Amino acid sequence: MSAIEIAGVSKSYGAMRALDDVSLTIGGNAFFTLLGPSGCGKTTLLRCIAGFEEVSAGSIRLLGRDIAALAPNERPVNTVFQNYALFPHMTVAENVAFGLRMKGVPEARRRARAARMLEMVHLAELADRMPAQLSGGQQQRVALARALAPEPEVLLLDEPLSALDLKLRQAMRLELKQLQEETGITFVFVTHDQEEALTMSDRIAVMSHGRLQQVGTAREIYESPVNRFVADFIGETNVLPVLVEGVEGGRASVVLPGGARISCPAAGLGPGAHHLSIRPERIGIAAGGPLRATVERVVYLGTDLQLVTRLADGTAVQVRLQNSARTEVPAPGTAIALEPEEGAARLLAD
Repeated sequence: MSAIEIAGVSKSYGAMRALDDVSLTIGGNAFFTLLGPSGCGKTTLLRCIAGFEEVSAGSIRLLGRDIAALAPNERPVNTVFQNYALFPHMTVAENVAFGLRMKGVPEARRRARAARMLEMVHLAELADRMPAQLSGGQQQRVALARALAPEPEVLLLDEPLSALDLKLRQAMRLELKQLQEETGITFVFVTHDQEEALTMSDRIAVMSHGRLQQVGTAREIYESPVNRFVADFIGETNVLPVLVEGVEGGRASVVLPGGARISCPAAGLGPGAHHLSIRPERIGIAAGGPLRATVERVVYLGTDLQLVTRLADGTAVQVRLQNSARTEVPAPGTAIALEPEEGAARLLAD
């Protein structure tokens, strides 16, 4: 059964439409991410699921049940916010057990469940500490344990890693995914961080201006973006102006800057001026490559080397090379030929 079904949901604040006819199905036992820039509507959609906002149109169903008439505390969901909002006068264990106490769960069961949750987030030894005695990462884990303790059907997470430093964020990504798999609870995770989304998600919904742009697995969205916004937003890419001369058998004959021709999937587009996306790591240096460029700069990135090049018409093209003793790195000012890997080029809808 689907955990969440969102059908034609819109949300307006006066003349401003935060959500515009959003329809989406989120499967059970899944790690699903709402991804997009600030102001795209992802947090508004999360708040509508939680019951903190009423939809202006459309419907939301949880486990097959319309939840429009249910108050937030009546919905089978819990939410973890950016601000962990732990109760400063309660111990860690008391914080975790708080939701269970509000539900009238007997004390012995509350303590056992809280202890189990703290074991799951690797904080059992800190049960008697106060929140002020914890690090930011530890507080985040306590907030997760508290949200999971009442065994919600769905856990909503609103950018919970944004306040952590880089190393801790990277570690918590793996722990969050492991927690979701261990509990079997559907996680709906909101973030603007593409790496977080790609690392953890079973499926991703990319949003912009209150509308869904693309829904798919991390690989589908990264490798086959449907439009220019998704290609630009997810990772790094080169967007080249091209001319589609013709389409036959689902493939387009494309004229690149400089006049060379390649073939790529037509993506439902017809002849005319369009844009092409090619990821920097999918471009190599080859003597017979169809793109003639000049190296402007070489940037050392540790694991990779970034080449900033420019075509004759002024179009900038970035290339990522693996940092290896075997890699031949051209110096700035060198004329080179670039060749996209087979299948790397994607036509984009605007």
